[in-house]
Amino acid sequence: MANPVLERNFGGEATADGALASGQQQALRGPVVADGMTVGGVVGKTAFLLALVVVAGGWGWSQVEASGAIPGWYLWVMFGTIGVAIFAAVRPQFAMVLGPVFAILEGLLVGVISKIYDATFDGIILQALLATAATFVGMLLLYATGIIKASPRFRKVVIGATLGIGLFYLLSILLSVFGVSMNFVWDGSPLGILISLAVIAVAALNLVLDFDFIDRGVEAGLPRAMEWMAAFGLMVTIVWLYLEFLRLFSRLNQN
Repeated sequence: MANPVLERNFGGEATADGALASGQQQALRGPVVADGMTVGGVVGKTAFLLALVVVAGGWGWSQVEASGAIPGWYLWVMFGTIGVAIFAAVRPQFAMVLGPVFAILEGLLVGVISKIYDATFDGIILQALLATAATFVGMLLLYATGIIKASPRFRKVVIGATLGIGLFYLLSILLSVFGVSMNFVWDGSPLGILISLAVIAVAALNLVLDFDFIDRGVEAGLPRAMEWMAAFGLMVTIVWLYLEFLRLFSRLNQN
């Protein structure tokens, strides 16, 4: 979800002067436009949004009963999170406000989900956090060294795969509402584990799109306000990766 939004909102504004080329890494060394978007600005805003996720997640965690019952507000928060994400996609200029709101709502959901997983699989939270951090660092190194480059074709493939995964999960949820079970999506079967690995790979590649968006935005001299949109996308990708690692490790523990 994160990167298709970023790619859409990069728009003509970032490419109008023709100064950008695929796979550029110059922005990682510092800002090009003094009063425009900077790498440091994005890092700071991403850290702020992730801090909100953690704080809200702590409260969400505390609201899960010992029986494992999900709080009654969970569905309302989930719908609100989806609504904010959609609005941010079409109105990126409001990302400075929508980013923190989304981080809080998403944090509540992540806290509830994490508590439920932790109650079933002891130690899984730490495993998912470490795996997420290791994946982030690894993808950053691969991008910064030019081993992985975000070419136009690469972006199209990753965005297409991301949208496909979103539709797949949405379909499985809708079918479950009508009593059609897709157990292979959620269980610990070999196919379920393979699906988890594939989704994690796509989520990791989305980090490359996030880095590329930041890189190109700095090079193009996008307005400083776009740092919030970049931070928003990066935060969403990191949280998505964490949740997918939770799912993977839970499947492995089922076996």
